[in-house]
Amino acid sequence: MGKLAMGEQNPTSWKYTWKITNFTSLTQKKYYSEVFTLGNNAWRILIFPKGNTIDHLSIYLDAADSTRLPYGWSISAHFRMILVDQNNYGYSRIKETEHNFTARESDWGFTSFIPLSEVHDSCNGYLVNNTLTIVAEILGPHPPVENTQLAEPPANIPQATPTDTFDTYFTNLEEIIKAAQSSPARGGSNTSNQKSVLSTSEAPTLEEVENAKQSLKECLSDIFKLNVKDRLAEAMSTLSIAKSGLSLDQQKSVEAFWANFDEFTSDFLTFEQDNAEFELQKLLKDQMFATMKKNHETHISYKQLLGDLTKEEEELNKKLEEVKSKREKLISNWEILMVESEEAKSGHKDQAKKVAEAEEKKRIAEERMSRSTTAWSNLKTLFG
Repeated sequence: MGKLAMGEQNPTSWKYTWKITNFTSLTQKKYYSEVFTLGNNAWRILIFPKGNTIDHLSIYLDAADSTRLPYGWSISAHFRMILVDQNNYGYSRIKETEHNFTARESDWGFTSFIPLSEVHDSCNGYLVNNTLTIVAEILGPHPPVENTQLAEPPANIPQATPTDTFDTYFTNLEEIIKAAQSSPARGGSNTSNQKSVLSTSEAPTLEEVENAKQSLKECLSDIFKLNVKDRLAEAMSTLSIAKSGLSLDQQKSVEAFWANFDEFTSDFLTFEQDNAEFELQKLLKDQMFATMKKNHETHISYKQLLGDLTKEEEELNKKLEEVKSKREKLISNWEILMVESEEAKSGHKDQAKKVAEAEEKKRIAEERMSRSTTAWSNLKTLFG
């Protein structure tokens, strides 16, 4: 199903490339590469071309021939898997992890390495001529920087664990959450649609003027809102051409306002639009904040769960050590039993020879005793 490339190695890592041809024609649930040696151990790559229970390409590193390794074996490995962008567009997908391989967990990797839709997307360069290229890289220890001496770490400094990364990240996230909570919140108002301005070419009657003045007063009784624009425009349109019913100052004010009416309403419309954009962005920001806060709370629960699992693991390890001790004692007693049995078997063989020799001596003695008994009887008959 595929072509296997030779492994490469340098002082800090070992690489192995697996070219899988006819990828879209693969029908089995999972496939293994040939066994290859990286570092001092034998490995192979395991893939699920249709995904392992999900719609993603699944890739794992497998400790080859794990059944042949000695009882209680374990191999610690820091490795990365690379799905190669064969068009060199810079889209290669890389995932890195580390794991302690054991008989119970002989393979480890990434169930959701990459969505299958992205694998089959020709723009990404993963699947070229129906061939997929996967690289397994075992990472070794990094050499010291030139002209720099590295001191041995003090014995009382704890070694970093995989969860330290989580703690560092979510501690920083908590600081961001606290900073966001202390920031002042700002609000805004809602918008409504603008309507057309009504006007008339004929001078309004005195009644229409009075109605327009009353409508204007009602509009001016509160702050301006776009939902009163049409009503205000109608009143201003009527009053701007009124011949009576207005004082000279009112007439000048109406004419000046009406001449700049579009600019006036445009300023409010711009504000409403910008305010709506602000409210939208604020809503999205609040949603992101809620997600951060929820994820931080989940992190806390994960830490508690990890503590419980660690305690459970310690108890299981203690039981495992007890089982190992009992097993070792059983094996030791078994070996002693075998030695004793071998001694008994050898002694039984020697004793069988001695029994045969003693039996022969007994037979000869019985024959002699029989002759002596006959002589004794004859003598007893003659003189008894």
